Amino acid sequence: MKRLFSIFLAAALLCGCTENPLPEDPGNEEESISGGGKEDTPIDHSDYTRVAVSSAVTGVQPMTGIALWNTSSHKRTNAIQLEFAYMLYSDVCKTKDIYRWAVVENLLKDIARRGHQAVLRFRYVYPGYSAAVPDYIKEWPGYEATWGKSEGEDTEFPDWRCAELQRFHKYFYNEFAHLYDKDPRLAFLETGFGLWAEYHIYDGPFVLGKTFPSKGFQADFIREMDNWFVNTPWAISIDAADDTYGPFQYEYGLLKGRFGNFDDSFMCSDHDGYNYNSWKFFGTDRYKRAPFGGEFSYYKDYDQKHCLDEAGIYGRKFEDEVAKYHMSFIIGNDQPEYQSMERIKSASMAMGYRFRITDFLVKEGTGAAVQIENSGVAPIYRDAFVAVDGIKGSYNLRNLMPGESVWVDILDKSIKSSSQLSIVCDHLVPGQKIEFDAEVN
Repeated sequence: MKRLFSIFLAAALLCGCTENPLPEDPGNEEESISGGGKEDTPIDHSDYTRVAVSSAVTGVQPMTGIALWNTSSHKRTNAIQLEFAYMLYSDVCKTKDIYRWAVVENLLKDIARRGHQAVLRFRYVYPGYSAAVPDYIKEWPGYEATWGKSEGEDTEFPDWRCAELQRFHKYFYNEFAHLYDKDPRLAFLETGFGLWAEYHIYDGPFVLGKTFPSKGFQADFIREMDNWFVNTPWAISIDAADDTYGPFQYEYGLLKGRFGNFDDSFMCSDHDGYNYNSWKFFGTDRYKRAPFGGEFSYYKDYDQKHCLDEAGIYGRKFEDEVAKYHMSFIIGNDQPEYQSMERIKSASMAMGYRFRITDFLVKEGTGAAVQIENSGVAPIYRDAFVAVDGIKGSYNLRNLMPGESVWVDILDKSIKSSSQLSIVCDHLVPGQKIEFDAEVN
């Protein structure tokens, strides 16, 4: 994903989608991408007894934070919980309807062995390489790939006129979902078209319907993704807001989909312009149902070197920006070259959800009541529950938005004042644990 951006690209980005042509999400009255909160009132716990509990979040939480590439020499660290990997369609399929999922399985196993989870993105086009289209499709009657210069490199682009490529693309994700939609080793899935699957061909032979899929096909695919991926949070680039590439102004109803967004130039100098308007296009409340992620900007070497500086960059501080955009994860593969692992850890801990227990009440012979708050910047996007001695409450913490708190009643006669609190989630790999802050006396 490291790239050399030209002055031409900067101009192209600034000229697209500079105003938001769509209304905000219903009920959102704020212009900024910030969320509100509420605090629920307990029913009646007057005859319960408060139980002291002391705890602290000491590490990066699962499914949050800075992601290093799975090939990074710094990946064996508890400063991260996520690893990013590009994957090639052609590595999985070479012959029609024969899929070698072992390449995915081996990668997920490797990442999970380090106590981390994966962020995956499949791609066809990468500057300087042939397109990662299955071999059999390249030999399909009528298929004509396009070669052109991108980033100064000879690059191959798929032929999206080919009906078999379209069929394969949908079938591929359908099959992937059957195998991995509930897999705890997979945190997030990114998808898209064009260069790096980032929803643009800013440099190269862009022909809608040929080197880039038609808007009609894109719309069909996005609708199907919501049917296939019931559990796995998936995201597309904010560049899909540009009507040059994306289908969303062509078919407004697509914005109701459950997809999240990722921003591959986060913390760039003009982020408040093009990037902000692209985020805004997709709805300022979208984070409530799907994750926001991205990658630190490669527009300039300066961006990579200083994006995590404590003093900030371009007048903006990282922690403020992730709170504004409710970010759960950022790809930051180069950061160990410029920042300490301690700084990477602290920056990671500023992202995603963070739970705080504000009260813990017990009535022996009846049960417990726990008041819990999400003091983070985003929700957790998997099912998670407060538990007392392993007995789960019925409230799903994925519904707890930043700044909100809720009382959770757990009715079980076995609960005692010596019972232990925890947060349980089935979507973790061995070695992972969801922590919480608490100072209840």
